[in-house]
Amino acid sequence: MKTYAQKASEVQRDWYVIDATNQTLGRLATQIATLLRGKHKPTFSPYLDGGDFVIVVNAERIRLTGRKPEQKMYYRHSNYPGGFKAVSFKQLIARHPERVLRFAVKGMLPKTRLGRQQLTKLKIYAGPKHPHAAQQPRVYEPRPRG
Repeated sequence: MKTYAQKASEVQRDWYVIDATNQTLGRLATQIATLLRGKHKPTFSPYLDGGDFVIVVNAERIRLTGRKPEQKMYYRHSNYPGGFKAVSFKQLIARHPERVLRFAVKGMLPKTRLGRQQLTKLKIYAGPKHPHAAQQPRVYEPRPRG
């Protein structure tokens, strides 16, 4: 019996919509990263983009546990002297709520061209509306763990 290897032309992509209201940031990000990579499918190949499209709505209502909303910081550098910037979670969620989830998911994907390609299938919206009704997305219900 030969081992099955999926080809790029055989990939079947679905669209899922996830409501981020009162979801924990890290737990939601792991589920999204799994969908984007295609690890939930029996035909998963680590070298192939076989994942699905994910639409996240209500990103502004995502939550963190404990004291992380006050303590968590996001850092960047402009590569110029003195170009170090630090932004707290509360500032970032107020100004750009979709970036918080995008940064969390990006850190869980491969740091290669494939990971950047998989991240383009993630669509995040701060409010409850999204323009992807024509794709007929299904509501994603995670499987119970345990």
